[in-house]
Amino acid sequence: MDKKIIKTAAILGFIAIAFGAFGAHSLKKMVGVLELNTFETGVRYQMYHALFLLFVGTTNSISDAAKKVIYFTTLSGIVLFSGSLYFIALNDFLPFNFKPFGFVTPIGGLLFLAAWFWLFLNFYKKNH
Repeated sequence: MDKKIIKTAAILGFIAIAFGAFGAHSLKKMVGVLELNTFETGVRYQMYHALFLLFVGTTNSISDAAKKVIYFTTLSGIVLFSGSLYFIALNDFLPFNFKPFGFVTPIGGLLFLAAWFWLFLNFYKKNH
């Protein structure tokens, strides 16, 4: 599981940097400030959680069962939170209106919170 988590973290980090460069160099010429900020928020949270997964995949202080839960909740959170923000920011370039599906963004945020809470619970249980 650790290798899978580390590989996923590396891919997500790579994508975050590529999207960040796209946002800084190309997208800012194509969209307004609000859309650019939305896009950048998606990139930022994707990178935060790529680094989070890198930590999870490289530590021996977390049980394998907890790593699995953290991995899937974090990955789902990135897809829903960051992914929805990317689509919302690029809405004018899509063949359909994605904005009505923006309700998935806070679900992704809740999954991020769940992953971090699961990490906390894992350490708490080990120390008590």
